[in-house]
Amino acid sequence: MGPPATATPLSPELLAWALGICALLLALAVVQGLRLLRSRSRLHARLAAARDQLDRLRGRDLLTGLSTRTEFEAVLNEATHSADRGTAALSLLYVGLDDFRPLNDGYGHRVGDAVLTEAGARLGRCAGTPLALSRVGGDEFALLLPLGGDDASLAAQQVLRALQEPFRVEALELQLSASVGIALYPDHGSRPRLLAHAALAMRSVKQVGGASHAFYTPALAVDQREQAELLQALRHAVQRGELQLVYQPKVDARSLQITAAEALLRWQHPQRGTISPAVFIPLAERHGLINTIGRWVIEEACRQAAQWRQQGLRMRVAVNLSGHQLRQDDLVPHIQATLRRHKIPPERLTVEITESVAMEDTAHTRAAFERLRQAGLHVSIDDFGTGHSSLATLRRLPAAELKIDRAFIVDLGQSERARSIVQAVVQMARTLELRVVAEGVETTAQRDVLIDLGVNELQGYLFAKPMSATALALWADTDEPPGGGHAGHGFRASLFDATAPAPLK
Repeated sequence: MGPPATATPLSPELLAWALGICALLLALAVVQGLRLLRSRSRLHARLAAARDQLDRLRGRDLLTGLSTRTEFEAVLNEATHSADRGTAALSLLYVGLDDFRPLNDGYGHRVGDAVLTEAGARLGRCAGTPLALSRVGGDEFALLLPLGGDDASLAAQQVLRALQEPFRVEALELQLSASVGIALYPDHGSRPRLLAHAALAMRSVKQVGGASHAFYTPALAVDQREQAELLQALRHAVQRGELQLVYQPKVDARSLQITAAEALLRWQHPQRGTISPAVFIPLAERHGLINTIGRWVIEEACRQAAQWRQQGLRMRVAVNLSGHQLRQDDLVPHIQATLRRHKIPPERLTVEITESVAMEDTAHTRAAFERLRQAGLHVSIDDFGTGHSSLATLRRLPAAELKIDRAFIVDLGQSERARSIVQAVVQMARTLELRVVAEGVETTAQRDVLIDLGVNELQGYLFAKPMSATALALWADTDEPPGGGHAGHGFRASLFDATAPAPLK
């Protein structure tokens, strides 16, 4: 075994090179550490700035820059506590823009957002210095003011005037109004109820046309409870079979032959009895039930028309469509599918649309009428004469008839002015090649004048009250109107001939 190996010493050059490498690595590590420290410092600074910005934006509505409802209620809490300790007056104004949804649907969300932003800015300028100003809902605002009753009323009037000024957005000049509800603290409720009570007062203004203001009263809360009970019952009315259709005949003005029947909706409540559509239809529209109920009406009317057809009774059946239904893209496909299922020709179904809805010259309304035209449905403009018709708009609509509102029929036998109005409507309809229907006919004098003026169809208690489908079928079988009406106003044999359906004009 040889002697042990000995390490070869590094040369001075190699040792110097190794030490240089170590120094370089150490320097790089120090530099990287410094960079990391600086990066962390910048990150902390950015996070701190973001937190500061979030703190500033906390409680702010992103669109208008106003307080959110949460922040508003926090200020309301403090204000009511202060009012409890002293004698300071406090009022809450709840502001809702009237008819904002049609504007937003017709012109688009960009225009609607611009209107909301400008409305918020005007509210901040017109009511002095509010304790809090918030956008509490889509098109609803709340102002908290250190004012008593009389001054709160004056502030509400200032709000109304400010919001009635035209909104100029892009190339548009838009006109709106508003409804204002006022609740005073503590007169009109405790802190948790004050905002809700002001909102109730605002909605009471909307129900009578808007463009005004009202103070909260306890009667509104009672009505609200009743509305809530009705709403809960209405949600289940279709499933429970409480809704029903009754039918009022329309007669040809010359022959007095029944040519159609309008389906009218009724609600038979198990405890309250018959509830008028004037009560529950607005409730259904406000709470999103109208489309479900409207679909049931279309289905039931078509089912009944098919049953009558099997019995040999051929005539148009009319249903009413609301503005809410027209805004549904699947409305016309649903009607077409229902007609096909019951084997009803499209021209046998009349859809009645009120003049006020028909004259909404918005993209949704125009598109809805175009789809109705393409489907071949018989379109009637209902309540004609009660709105503000545009002849240019009327010419563009694919309507087949105008239905004169009953308000113009009442005085027809005695008033020359009423006669002139109906005559003008008939002449205009002839120019546009539209049929004319008069509703609310109750006297022979009214009937005779309408026939002389050239009205095509008549509807009213003179001929028959609304009746069940069974009663209408019995009338067809016996030619005797049940429950009133006049002899000679009925069905003719040709209407029952299965091989010769009644001609449709």
